[in-house]
Amino acid sequence: MDEEPERAKRWEGGYERTWVTESHGQVRLGMMRHLYVVIDCSRSMEDQDLKPNRLTSTLKLMEAFIDEYFDQNPISQVGIVITKNKRAEKLTELAGNPKKHIAALKKAVDTVCVGEPSLYNSLNLAIQSLKHMPGHTSREILIILSSLTTCDPANIYELIKTLKSLKVRVSVIGLSAEIRVCTVLTRETGGSYHVILDESHFKELLILHVKPPPASSSSECSLIRMGFPQHTITSLSDQDAKPSFSMSHLDSSSGPGLSLGGYFCPQCHAKYTELPVECKVCGMSDGSIHSVSVFDSGVGPPSRKILPPPLPPPSLYRESCGKASRRQVTLTNLLHLWASIQISDEDSSSTSNSPVMSECKAKHIGYSIG
Repeated sequence: MDEEPERAKRWEGGYERTWVTESHGQVRLGMMRHLYVVIDCSRSMEDQDLKPNRLTSTLKLMEAFIDEYFDQNPISQVGIVITKNKRAEKLTELAGNPKKHIAALKKAVDTVCVGEPSLYNSLNLAIQSLKHMPGHTSREILIILSSLTTCDPANIYELIKTLKSLKVRVSVIGLSAEIRVCTVLTRETGGSYHVILDESHFKELLILHVKPPPASSSSECSLIRMGFPQHTITSLSDQDAKPSFSMSHLDSSSGPGLSLGGYFCPQCHAKYTELPVECKVCGMSDGSIHSVSVFDSGVGPPSRKILPPPLPPPSLYRESCGKASRRQVTLTNLLHLWASIQISDEDSSSTSNSPVMSECKAKHIGYSIG
């Protein structure tokens, strides 16, 4: 009678109680993020240590990153900057439409990698947009750097002081080796600096930047005026229907022309073709109420969750199921058996084929607790 509890204790000792998650304090996350991704397109991106080369591999991983980023941060915005030949240029402006960024990344595959990158010009270009963002939003820059050199027109350490004063968080993912200027840059701005080992490690490092960073204690906390416009389309049979341009395409060379439908700002009635967006006329933040509700469900601190414990070894099932009507088992064994019976449909479909589990399900009624 005493052997069975001892046996249960032995196999239970090999399991960690990972199904109980305790929350240690409250962590306030940034709800609205503005992120610029700087991609190195210098001649070092033609190296083939990543297949087929660094540029193609980086752009492919960035497409997956953009999808995951907007899935976790639906009311945030991303912009892409490329740097090569000692210059920096914007590939896309800050926007909340993932399709726009993915389309630009696919076109960038044909980019000619030439010259050296310029960290100073890239950071300075991103600052021009980020410094105008409101204080309740996070300002971030993620640099994917392949080259071991940078050609800068001025003292980059003075620019680092400016980034720190503007509370811009800069992180770097290196494709070659660690560089001291990047170490100083990330340390002073509160970012992170990692060097990849291979393509899978590269993907893991990108995913680390999907989750919103903790908001600093000095960040502003204020009510945000937001609008939630619905997509409306004017009927062609309506005599008063007049096609109009979208405000989204004022600063872009391509895009649809006149149209009858779109999202109309509830305050100034300016038309946009995508959400979320900050109205260029009245400054109101317009977004989708569905996106806000989905994001709000995960913005708080982690709660205490109790998940089903791991299943005991099959040998214990065979031993305890042998004489179920006469034999007494501990409460722990009964709990494990109950958890195995109450598992989800997917798990049950995978375990129901096991003869051991089928036998246990048939005989679990005969258990008694001593």
